[in-house]
Amino acid sequence: MKALFLLAFGGPRSLEEVEFLLTCLFGRKPSPELLERVKERYRLIGGCSPLPTITERQARALEEKLNSRGYLFKSYVGMRYSQPLVEETLKEILQDGVKEVVAIPMAPFRSRFSTGAYKEELNRANKISGEKLKITFIEGWHSHPLFLQAVAERVVEGLKQFTPEESRRVHLIFTAHSLPESVIGNDPYVHDMKESVDEVVKRIEPLSWHMAFQSKGGGPGKWIAPDVESILVEINKIGVREVLIVPIGFVSDHIEVLYDIDILYKEKAESLGMILKRTPSLNFSERFIEALASIVEDHIKGSKDTRVQGA
Repeated sequence: MKALFLLAFGGPRSLEEVEFLLTCLFGRKPSPELLERVKERYRLIGGCSPLPTITERQARALEEKLNSRGYLFKSYVGMRYSQPLVEETLKEILQDGVKEVVAIPMAPFRSRFSTGAYKEELNRANKISGEKLKITFIEGWHSHPLFLQAVAERVVEGLKQFTPEESRRVHLIFTAHSLPESVIGNDPYVHDMKESVDEVVKRIEPLSWHMAFQSKGGGPGKWIAPDVESILVEINKIGVREVLIVPIGFVSDHIEVLYDIDILYKEKAESLGMILKRTPSLNFSERFIEALASIVEDHIKGSKDTRVQGA
């Protein structure tokens, strides 16, 4: 038996867990002002993040899909900034007597800041355990045909929120999390996103579109652009009224989707006299689980496109 290890950013399961998440994220306790500000955002989306539960459901569905094809996997979930942390899950895998781990981050685009950080955390935790686990790491699955098809299907579904006449005028905005320019450098993150977007556009009816970045952090320094707000202002000037956001960089509902898009960007669009909708997240949709299963199978078979050694 092998461990199938899904890695995700994390999220609080209650308002009481927000402080733990922020402490892990920043390496120190948050100020009372920051803590209350973030808690309020979680209150507005239901008092918690759905991401941990969604990731667990993704893991179970993927385990069932692969095992139905003759594999023998037991699924596990580890988070960078909330429970269960990656290190804790690796300990659980060892306690279960499993020696081989196939790890896959729930992030389609490669970056030192995201997938690279997951890999580093896995290596660090494995060294603490005495490197008892053989770990392989999957990344760079942004161009897998089934992933692209899953996103394209969500775009088609999202367009149904408009009338037939409106849907012909809809402007698409594909989004991913912004990162500091200082982090990016020669990072493949933006290239991966462009590649995914280009391929998704080929799979849907012709519509105008932009790429944009969202949810940038604070502090000094520039973040990769353009951001969603500036694109909304820009296209509003040329008469665009109907907008569909496609959060292609995210595979689950979480605060950047449910608060930043569904509340902040929607309010911004309304202030400009625009109608803004969003495609449903991939979450544990059948097509997405099928895509992940195919990605893992490619990895097992040694596909050069998807296999990256992580340990």
